Amino acid sequence: MRALLLTMFLAFSGAALAGNTEEAPPASEIPTVEQEFVAVINQYNKAEIIAQFGEPAQVENMKVASTGEIIASIWQYHFINTDTEGEYYETTELDFLGDKVVMVVFMNHDGQEKISIEPPASSETQESLPEIPL
Repeated sequence: MRALLLTMFLAFSGAALAGNTEEAPPASEIPTVEQEFVAVINQYNKAEIIAQFGEPAQVENMKVASTGEIIASIWQYHFINTDTEGEYYETTELDFLGDKVVMVVFMNHDGQEKISIEPPASSETQESLPEIPL
């Protein structure tokens, strides 16, 4: 009797799952407000992002040296995202692994600024710095 009930249950559950073959609705427009953007951007692939925002202003690809296969990319867009007050970020950086976004960075500059670390002044050498006990 249990075997019969189990068989019927499996048959009906398989039919129910097979009957749900409708395609998911097309992806909606990607939101541009920062928090909403971050919450959903990893659901979109590169082609869908390009379809909405166009080609990025700057692309940097990391490739496997032996094969030339692109494994990671950094894309920069300008003026596509806003903060909660509606002010635009000058640059949005999307970091990809394969085809999916894994990190988002919002910048209030054009993305070309380089951070330089100045060496300590000549009077402040390693010997004059305080020792930190471990």
